[in-house]
Amino acid sequence: MKIRFALRLAGMIIIPFLLVLAPMLIGQRYGIIQSEIVPDLQRLPVGSVTGASFALLAFLLAFTFQIAANRFEARKKLFLDEVTNIRTTYLRAELLPEPFLTEIRKLIVEYVNLRVELHSDISQIGYAMTRSGQILESLWKKTTQLTKTDLSPAIFSLFASSLNNVIDNYNHRITWTIQYRIPPMIFWVLFFVTFFCMLVIGYQFGVSGKGDFWVFILLALIFATVIFLILVLDNPRLSRLNQKPLLTLQRQIK
Repeated sequence: MKIRFALRLAGMIIIPFLLVLAPMLIGQRYGIIQSEIVPDLQRLPVGSVTGASFALLAFLLAFTFQIAANRFEARKKLFLDEVTNIRTTYLRAELLPEPFLTEIRKLIVEYVNLRVELHSDISQIGYAMTRSGQILESLWKKTTQLTKTDLSPAIFSLFASSLNNVIDNYNHRITWTIQYRIPPMIFWVLFFVTFFCMLVIGYQFGVSGKGDFWVFILLALIFATVIFLILVLDNPRLSRLNQKPLLTLQRQIK
């Protein structure tokens, strides 16, 4: 598992690096050949085409990065809201009669422990999602059973609303983390535009008779790093949130 993760991480930086470097080298070689065939080629507005291409690429990179950054911020807000709502539900459970108080708090503790264990071992995500759903369902069933007791309607409403917020947080978090990702089509367009922009700049270097291999390496590293950052932010397994609020909650409710 660790080897597969390392290979995947390496591929996320190597593939964008090659995606930038290879077309620059190809474009440079083609530009050199064309300049030998057509001596006046340098007079053509190649620089204007290059500038327009890079403006488009910069816009597309900024657009894609903004999507990934917004997703990360949304995940962080949902995480903090969930921790707050779990804490509130745990505290309000003290208003409930036995055996509901003990049973509900026990389920909440298990729910929090599952979240903490999942952060340590992401491979357990399938079991954690299934068990979390079962715990939330059990909590809701016990809440509905409270309607058959002589519990005050005000207290019932207070507890039920906090538990409902926990359930909503869970559904929103699963949706934002697993289901809502940057559409593959955006990545394909980004890679397509990047490839041809680098082809154009390599061509300009070739036509001008200039171009240093190490300059190409530097450009490839810069663009590959930006693309890598976008891929990391879009992947919840790589851009993990700081779990300190959840760990603090775990210690508080033991």
